[in-house]
Parts: sequence; structure tokens; C-alpha cells
Amino acid sequence: MELRSYRVNIFCSCEEPICQLKELSSSLAVQFFLMERLLPLFPLLFFIISGFGQSRLFPSEERIYSRQDSLRGSITPERAWWDLLYYALKVDVDIETQTISGSNSVTYKVLKNHHTLQIDLQPPMKIDKVVQEGKVLNVRQEGNVHFIKLIKNQVDGTENQLEITFSGKPRKAIRAPWEGGFSWTEDKNGRPFVATSNQGLGASVWWPCKDHPYDEPDNGQLLSITVPKDLIAVGNGRLMETKKLKNKNTYVWKVVNPINNYGVNINIGNYTNISSTYDGLKGKLDVDFWVLKQNKEKAEKQFQDAYRTLEAFEYWFGPYPFYEDSYKLVEVPYLGMEHQSSVTYGNNFMNGYLGTDLSDTGWGLKWDFIIIHESGHEWFANNITHKDAADIWIHEGFTSYSESLFTEYFYGKKAGAEYTKGLRKRIQNQSPVIGDYDVNNKASRDVYYKGHNLLHTIRQIINDDERWKSILVGMNKDFYHRTVSSSEIEKYISEKSGIDLSKIFDQYLRDIRVPVLEYFIKDNLLHYRWTNVIEGFDMPLKAKIAGENIWLSPAESFSRIQIEDEDVEFDNNFYVYTFQLKD
Repeated sequence: MELRSYRVNIFCSCEEPICQLKELSSSLAVQFFLMERLLPLFPLLFFIISGFGQSRLFPSEERIYSRQDSLRGSITPERAWWDLLYYALKVDVDIETQTISGSNSVTYKVLKNHHTLQIDLQPPMKIDKVVQEGKVLNVRQEGNVHFIKLIKNQVDGTENQLEITFSGKPRKAIRAPWEGGFSWTEDKNGRPFVATSNQGLGASVWWPCKDHPYDEPDNGQLLSITVPKDLIAVGNGRLMETKKLKNKNTYVWKVVNPINNYGVNINIGNYTNISSTYDGLKGKLDVDFWVLKQNKEKAEKQFQDAYRTLEAFEYWFGPYPFYEDSYKLVEVPYLGMEHQSSVTYGNNFMNGYLGTDLSDTGWGLKWDFIIIHESGHEWFANNITHKDAADIWIHEGFTSYSESLFTEYFYGKKAGAEYTKGLRKRIQNQSPVIGDYDVNNKASRDVYYKGHNLLHTIRQIINDDERWKSILVGMNKDFYHRTVSSSEIEKYISEKSGIDLSKIFDQYLRDIRVPVLEYFIKDNLLHYRWTNVIEGFDMPLKAKIAGENIWLSPAESFSRIQIEDEDVEFDNNFYVYTFQLKD
């Protein structure tokens, strides 16, 4: 390749020069170095993304895992032999002492004869007693794990039940919902305002359960919450009964669908209820808003976004997955969380993310981020749930992408795309999106925005919006109320699109590098190739040349096509960078 001069323009696909470092994610490890193939031409220093030229997949950031991490994150022999069918959880909340006590009746089916059963409960909470058919069982505790020695013979195919009583002072949330537990607060009138949040930390921070996402109770869950009589307790599903006691009331909530354990929640406050229905794809959907009494008027106005959310997401993803359990927004003293059929809200009744637009495009201020994002999780997290926390991008990537689809539904396709591209500055590219399996793995922050932009890029590759929509709807139908792996999702999208996307998923989910299209124009020929990619990366790319849209099929060696002029523009809906080499 003979070039008289060499000029490098590094552009993000959202057209931001890489040299404008303040506009890029802090994750881009940028450094000066000499590009070896240019040394014979001239010594030139330039900015380039760290890691160019490497072809291996990047592992997760090195982390040493403990036995507790393995016990929490893997399907241990003491978990694998039984299938969870039903929880009946009773909790008495003592707000004055910030303690709880209660019981959990666990119904399960025997898959394979075994006599040790694992239940998780994190200290300082403690298991007081475990009983099966009137017999008190021996429990051996190892950190957060409790191994229960069963006396009864566990016959394959039979159903059995354990009664677990527990008590203690559960961990107090430090920075809910990110560092969760119990939030013991007061509203502005000095009334108790209490809520739980425990994604990542684990539901076992406050109640004894099978604390792994692969197994959900097939027949749902009962949640009975006992609180002081002047307060209301809101849980998941439908309110079945209110039991009036002397100084307390017990609110009995029931979920009939499978539910992930981190989605189970308790909310206590001076609540009032706003009740209505939504005419959805499966008929009348009961919609309830539980808010502090002093915020009723604000909620009646702001929570109209809930109806818009249901409309947009039923269009894109199919019917709301929990008609039997209703849809609720519940005000809480933290930002919010995707608790199944009990979506929690703390966004101060304002649009955006606490009044800001994460995309900096303006579109994020057109709607209430917490309502849209956390409700989107009803489809991706609560309906379709990951089997292993390493695949949490299934929850967060698709739900972040749902924000773009909501924007597109109400404000147009261009608006949705602009919102997506505006989030790219938040991608860190410091560790792979998919983490380590079978351990208590902390997720990369890129599960949100990189997962989001991967899906937007795949939509461009498919290049058929109706097919893309049918894939999203089909996922929520074919994986209805199921736990899945990333590989299952990847295979499904490839099969339904008719395109082998395996290398693209590997690049964006299992490697930290952003693909770079390197190109130059000489003698009316456009030369182009992929760099900074895994071996065999084969993603097509759309370009506009002299005003005409064409598809390029770059490889790792230069390809070339004849062009009439040098007016070349690459489609910035693809999450890639470009290098221009100019003679």
C-alpha cells in the first residue's frame, strides 16, 4: 500500500471525534503509541483505542471468588435435586426495633432422591427452626447457606413441604436500590415509610429462600405482611385479604405466576390507592397506583406514563406478562426497582432520570424514566429471566433498549435512534458484558448501554422492522415465564432473523473492544476492512456513497469497491468506530 500521506480520523458511530476525550466514556483507555505498519512511512504519534490488533476474547476482570460466592452463584447438588413449586411467606415487621420475624412454607417436587436441602438466609438474619411433617430438622449453617438434613425419604416425583421460621434485624439498605436491604425511613409527615430492595445482594438478605435465579416457584407465591394498624403494606400480585388484629393488620398478597426471588418486595407506608383498568391485548388489565396520601394528586398526573408504557410495550413485546397478577406502581423511599407486578417508584414525579436526560438528546425528558424502565423489566427480567447472573444483560440490555422503543413509538424512529446513540458515551468497555458463570458475579455496567446498542445494531443488520418486532414479540411468547441463558437468546435471534449473528454477539458481549472500520480512498476505489475485532468477525455495514445506500461486507483484509466520488458516509446506527486513511 503506497500512500503519500496518512491522516487518521477516529470517529464513534455517533460522529464524535475520539480526540474529544471529554465527550467519550472514561472507559476508553486511550494511549499514544506507534502504529508499526506506518513506521516505514513516517514517525507519527496518534490517539488510538487500547487493544487494537488483538484477536482473543477478553476475560472478565480478574477476581478471586470465595466458597460463599460459589454456594450462592452455582446450582449446587443441594439445590439441583428439588424443583421449587410454591412459597407461602409470612413476615411481621416491627418498625420500632427495625426487626422482622416470620415463616416461609416451601413446597417442592423431588427430582432425584437426596437428603440435604440448601436454603439461603444472610446473617444477621437467622433460621430459628425447620419442620417437615411435624419433625424438627437439623440445620447446618455455613455463612449465608443453611444445609437442612431431611429425615423423610425423598421419593422421585413426590411433592413435599418445609416450614422455616426465621427472625432478626435485616441488613439496612445503604444506598438503595444499588446497595439494598430494608429502607427504614419516614415520609415528610413523620410517618414510617419502609421498603425492601435486594437485586444483586439477594432476596436472602431478609427472607429464607432458594436464592438462585434458575428456579422460580412454578405456582407463584403468597406474601402476608403484618404491620402497625395505621399503615398499609403492599406486596406483589393481588391483595387477597386484610386481617384486622388488635394493634396490627395483616395484608395478604398473592402471585399466581412464577416470580423471581429478587422481585418479591415489601412496601409499608401511609398509602392510598388509585385503581383503574387498561384495555390491553388480553382484555382488561387491573392497574393500581399505591402512593403516599400527600402525593395522590401528583401521581394521578405523572403516572399517566404507565398507560403509555403498557401501550408501547404491548406493541413491541406482546401482552403484558402478568394479567392474572395485575400491574402496580408503588411509591417507595428510593429510586425504583422492577419488582414483579409491584413496580416500585421514587423518581419524585418528574420526567427523565431524576430530572435529567441520560442521553443528553432531550428525548429522555419526554417521559418518566423510572416508570418506563422499571415497567420494561416486566417483559425482560420478570417474564424472561436469566438462569445465571452472568447473563444479566438479558434483563438490563433489553430493558434499556425498551426506552428507545418507547421513544420511537411516541416520537418517531429518528427520535428513538437519537436516544440510543446518545447513550454511547456511557459505555465503559472495561470488562465484557457477560461475566463469570456459577459464582456470585458482579455485573459490568455495560449490561445497560452496550447491551442496548448491540440490539440497536442487530436491528440494522436484520434491516426489516417487522421481522425485528416479531422477534421481540416471539421471545416473550416462546420464553414465556422461563429462565434462559444468553446463548439461548443469541441462538433464538439468529434463527428467527435467518442470519448467523454468533460472531457479533461474541464481539459485543464477550470482548471489550469496539469494532473499527479502517478505510481509505484511492483512484476511485474505496478500500475498507475490520480491525480491533475477534477472529472471523463478519458484520455487514451500511454506507451511503454519493447519496446511494449500499451494504458493505468488510473482512479483516481489505476489500474494495468502485466509487464515483469521495462522498462516503457510514451509517452511525451501527455501534462502531471508523479510521480514515487518506492519501
